[in-house]
Amino acid sequence: MRQDGLVIAGHGRHVVVESPNGERRICHPRGKKSQAVVGDRVWWQASEDEGTIEAIQERRNLLYRQDEIRTKSFAANLGRVLILMAAEPEFSEMQLTRALIATEAAGIAPLIALNKQDLTEAFERAWARLAPYRNMGYEVLPLSLRNDADALTHLMQHLQGQTTLVLGPSGVGKSTLINRLVPDALAATNEISQALNSGKHTTTSTTWYWVDRAQGTALIDSPGFQAFGIHHIEPTQLALCMPDLKAHADHCRFYNCSHRHEPGCGVRDALAQGLISPSRHKIYEQLFDELSQPAF
Repeated sequence: MRQDGLVIAGHGRHVVVESPNGERRICHPRGKKSQAVVGDRVWWQASEDEGTIEAIQERRNLLYRQDEIRTKSFAANLGRVLILMAAEPEFSEMQLTRALIATEAAGIAPLIALNKQDLTEAFERAWARLAPYRNMGYEVLPLSLRNDADALTHLMQHLQGQTTLVLGPSGVGKSTLINRLVPDALAATNEISQALNSGKHTTTSTTWYWVDRAQGTALIDSPGFQAFGIHHIEPTQLALCMPDLKAHADHCRFYNCSHRHEPGCGVRDALAQGLISPSRHKIYEQLFDELSQPAF
């Protein structure tokens, strides 16, 4: 009999599917290719102690990551993306921008949190670097996971009742955050890893954690801060996914303006007036070049 389920973890071609009653089991795709990702609602069918995925239900959204070889989907049906940065180590504005472009293109509300507020001087520098993003209207929260319970409570108010993908480079406190919000996260990860790998402890690539099942509050943890896959975006659409550029793109003389060298460009005029950060426009040019390369 076909059943409803939620994909909560994956490893290779296998995924762990959770039924509405909380029961979990390993499922395999029907056919050669597994396309189900964490956050997917699926129709699946039991077969002895495992199961087979029959179909993926309609998605609200889908995020991709990419490496030098390919682009691959990894999380679906998100309400928010929490991008966790820290005063130290210094964050990459390119990585941050890629993540924000991906969420913008997918129609997902991003939230930036800057951790390690206790490192006063480094925090002030990092907070200043995020000023252009606050001016664009992005929510940026100060955070001190080590010693500020109120900040954590405030953060949770933004995540309540939603599925949130938590992203961040190593060393920013992502594991600390997840362990504070989901005290049994490590045990849950070990259980999933053992189920998927016959007792071997291997970290799954992306994992779902319930924070409050009754309220529908969940976190999805994805290790590292891999490059977001944005190759599904046309170069000419890139500026529309960057709010600071988008605000001036309507003022260009040419409808197909690349915002790089054309006369009468509203974006370049805004850049000259200091309304767009030079570092943001430089990132735009680099990404425009990347997206203009032929697909391989």
